[in-house]
Amino acid sequence: MSHMNIADIDLNLLKVFEALHDESSASRAALRLGVTQSAISAALRRLRAVYADQLFVRTGRGLAPTLRANQLKPVISEALNKCRQSLAMVDPAASHYEGRSVTLGLSDDFEIAYGRRLIEEIARRAPRLRLIFRQTHSQIVATALMERSIDLAITAGGFAQRLLSREVLGEGDYRCLVDPRSLAPGQQAISLEEFVSREHILVSSGGFIGITDEGLAELGLSRHVCASTTHFAGLPYLLKGSQAVATIPAHAARHIAAFTGLALLPCPLALPRYPIELGWRTNAQPDPVLLKVREAIVASFTTWPPSGD
Repeated sequence: MSHMNIADIDLNLLKVFEALHDESSASRAALRLGVTQSAISAALRRLRAVYADQLFVRTGRGLAPTLRANQLKPVISEALNKCRQSLAMVDPAASHYEGRSVTLGLSDDFEIAYGRRLIEEIARRAPRLRLIFRQTHSQIVATALMERSIDLAITAGGFAQRLLSREVLGEGDYRCLVDPRSLAPGQQAISLEEFVSREHILVSSGGFIGITDEGLAELGLSRHVCASTTHFAGLPYLLKGSQAVATIPAHAARHIAAFTGLALLPCPLALPRYPIELGWRTNAQPDPVLLKVREAIVASFTTWPPSGD
């Protein structure tokens, strides 16, 4: 084991480490940092000596981090963010968002409904900051936050972890989407009987049973699910030209209907409303950039959606 002292380490090496971990490619890391590829290779040789580990190994798909590199990543990124934060303390007026990114975990119903709005709110508060949307859902969100693969998350619950904080952004309910060509002329609603007789497309992160099945079971009814998918963005393509119906969160249903011409209908089944929550790692010294992004998220939800349907 080499005995290294912080005095022997060039802190620029840490920026190279972060870029290599994010980009999985020496050429892309070089572009990101504005240096030559040979400078990246030289830095990687020094990093390997410092940490006595390969750190990144060549695979068919670029550079893959080793176990040690994955353990180091959150620590190194946090150290670099602390440095960026220190500059912001000296010069609060300057925007120190260039080169920084915040990763927001959410399922794509929130991305569809709020993504554009979030990009605009964040650009106003933290210009040049890059927002990374990463798919998550309530079963895995706590782990993703604790493992630092995401910085913040918007989900319908899932933050029941002692080291996580949360804030309720609002409450959601459900709407149905169908191809308008499958409706009678002027038809604005769908009866429970017609709802059950149609085929259904389920959006689920893994299960065979959705909230709709539970609601129908209470009435002694069941439905036929012809297909299920993990993401909402595919729905327009799966519904168009069919008799199928999808029952999804209202915020996404409104946006999908507006963009694709699918018909938005009230759900003929009474389904429970659910809380929409923002979650983050509890931290005694919160990062000002994350605070800015949290403010932007809260603002996006308080002014949206327009009340009334």
